Amino acid sequence: MGKISRRHKENIKKTKNTLYLNLDEAITALKETANTKFVESVELHANLNIDPKYADQQLRTTVTLPNGVGKQIKIAVLTDEDNFGEATSAGADIVGNDDLIDQINQGNIGFDLLITTPNMMPKLAKLGRVLGPKGLMPSPKSGTVTTTLESTLTEFKKGKFEYKADKTGIVHVSFGKSNFTDVQLIENLTALYKSIEQNRPSGVKGKYFKSLFICTTMGSSIKLDLNSFE
Repeated sequence: MGKISRRHKENIKKTKNTLYLNLDEAITALKETANTKFVESVELHANLNIDPKYADQQLRTTVTLPNGVGKQIKIAVLTDEDNFGEATSAGADIVGNDDLIDQINQGNIGFDLLITTPNMMPKLAKLGRVLGPKGLMPSPKSGTVTTTLESTLTEFKKGKFEYKADKTGIVHVSFGKSNFTDVQLIENLTALYKSIEQNRPSGVKGKYFKSLFICTTMGSSIKLDLNSFE
C-alpha cells in the first residue's frame, strides 16, 4: 500500500465520519479538498440497490448537464460518404467509412465517442471486441446510433454523455471541475441525481439509493445525506 501524503491525510480529517445534510455544505467541503496544483475533476459515486446481471436492473442512459463537465470530447462518425459533409459541418472531428473501420480494427482509436448511422451497424459487429471493452460501441439506447447526425452531434458537443452502473451496481461519473462555481456544481450534481432517479430500472424493489458520495480526483470521500436533494 502506498504512503498517504500529508495533504490527503488532512483532507480525510476534514471529511471523515461527516454526513453532509445539504449540498451547499458538501460542495464547500469538496472545494476545500481540491488542493492539488491542478484543476481536479469532481465525481459522484452512487451505490444503487440493483443487480446488473438481470436485464430489468441495468442502468445505462445519457444526460446533458446544465454546465457541462469541463471537457471537450473528440467525436468520430461512421457513415456513408453522402453524409460526410453533414457530419463535418456539424462538428465531427473524424468522419469515415471502411477506412475508419480498418483503423479501429488495428487498434487506432483516436476519439472519445463513436456515432454511426444504422446501416453501418452490421460492419461494426466485428469490432465489438475492440470497442466493447472501451465502452465505445454505438447503441440506439445511448443515442449514438442515429439517422439525424446534425442534431445528435450538436447534443454531444454541448456536453451530452452516457453513463451506466458497473457490475456491482455503482455509478461513477464526473459532474464538473473543481474550478466551477458552487452554483454550477450544485446544478450539475442535482441534474445528474435526477437523471439517475428518473431512470430507475423497472426491476428495482424497495429502496433505490444505498449511499451517495462526491469527491475530487485526488480528494477524500464526502458522504451526502440521501435527503439532501429534496
